Amino acid sequence: MGDAVTLDIGGTEVSVSHPDKVFFSQRGETKLDLVRYYQAVAEPLMTALRGRPLLLERYPDGAGGKSFFQKRVPKSAPSWLQTTVVATPNGTTSDALVGADLAHVIWGVNLGCLGFHVWPYHADSPEFTDELRIDLDPSPGVRFPQVQEAASATREMLGELGIDARLKTSGSRGLHIYAALQPRWDGYEVRAAAVALARALEKRHPDLITAKWWKEERGARVFVDFNQNAPHKTVFGAWCARPRVGAQVSTPISWDELADVEPDALTIATVPERVAERGDPWADQQPQSIEPLLEWSRRDLAAGLGDAPWPPVYPKQPGEPPRVAPSRAKRT
Repeated sequence: MGDAVTLDIGGTEVSVSHPDKVFFSQRGETKLDLVRYYQAVAEPLMTALRGRPLLLERYPDGAGGKSFFQKRVPKSAPSWLQTTVVATPNGTTSDALVGADLAHVIWGVNLGCLGFHVWPYHADSPEFTDELRIDLDPSPGVRFPQVQEAASATREMLGELGIDARLKTSGSRGLHIYAALQPRWDGYEVRAAAVALARALEKRHPDLITAKWWKEERGARVFVDFNQNAPHKTVFGAWCARPRVGAQVSTPISWDELADVEPDALTIATVPERVAERGDPWADQQPQSIEPLLEWSRRDLAAGLGDAPWPPVYPKQPGEPPRVAPSRAKRT
């Protein structure tokens, strides 16, 4: 595998063991190749991650091998590593890695981290959720052109509300739409805004988009996964390599690229050149207001819609419908 190498990452020495270990089998890219990728995209990467808690998705044997999620930083971590206390939906706390600088990312890569899942707040202000994250999830039978169409429809609706949103590939089959937010709302309020948006999109585009939580109700439509905005929920990070053998990257792109983007072609081998030529499509984001969406949420509640279902790991919420699939409820 080769001897360990020690790298100077912004003034911090980080050891990379087994640098020649293959992480991505399709082209044979190694652990050190992944390190070099993150160095090449360091500026936009850290704009997206800096100061946020990170959940590590570790693949000790590379993409396609066994994996596990690690929220707690091990006790053997170096003294310079920054952590912050995060909580699970049931209240369990742990010390999570903070994306303080590139050295922290490279330290995670050395552990075999092939996925950084990012909290929607900064470690120094956890009371404010400062990103709205719209996950466009293709149901079985949905092809990528439908996801592209749903993304365009989402942008149009947000634009009507005066909300500037940005786009990235998920690194897999979907697309993610982000809006930077003013530090005014907590995770419950941001999720309520996402629920309202999902319902409005379904109402306007019933054959294309669904807000139905239960898979049996979605059909061949694009699901707007509002629960990606639930408190304590993480989403795969921008500019981060996915644990796929082709080393695909969850890549921010401009809206002008939506019609022609080929997500599988965005890899650790191709994205650095894109960044060098085009820069960061998210560079000039300004914090937005979700008050228009919260007004829609209040309208929906007044009309008797109630809350949407929460994931099963969350405590039962006020106004939430029964946590049982509709077909099962009918049988009961």
